[in-house]
Amino acid sequence: MSRIGKQPVAIPKGIEVTVDGTTITVKKGNKSATIPTHGRVDVEVVDGNVVFTRKGEDKESSAFWGTYRALTNNAIFGLDQGFKKSLEINGVGYRAAVKGNVLELQLGYSHPINFEIPAGIEIAVEKNIISVTGADKQQVGQTAAIIRGFRKPEPYKGKGVKYTDEVIIRKAGKTAKK
Repeated sequence: MSRIGKQPVAIPKGIEVTVDGTTITVKKGNKSATIPTHGRVDVEVVDGNVVFTRKGEDKESSAFWGTYRALTNNAIFGLDQGFKKSLEINGVGYRAAVKGNVLELQLGYSHPINFEIPAGIEIAVEKNIISVTGADKQQVGQTAAIIRGFRKPEPYKGKGVKYTDEVIIRKAGKTAKK
């Protein structure tokens, strides 16, 4: 039995949740998110909470029960507060700058990397910290992973792009013979 699926999702002030058949729509101002449930769970809004119930008693419907509850919770949290990932750039001459809708990265290659910022994502650069924010948890994480992938941190000097809370396990370099 899913421990997550049976918990109701509280709806904060300023957020509107509607259920239309098998689709959940979450709105705040002009931003909205839709979650299609494909008829795998029953959804209803009761007393300022979104409540999910299983369709069947099998293991698969229990998994969907928790999954759609978590997706709805993430959509509500994303529109209410937003999600944020921070990346840190380490290396001599490594830098980043936002120019319009493009993140320009200089990461030790012979050319700068121009990364077009996706719609719904905001990127800010302060010194060597890149902040990726947005309402969609998956999109924020994917964008941060793409930026990190341009120059992953190496284990000897720690140069590259890493998450601010990531720990790089350092290796010892070569030792000279006596």
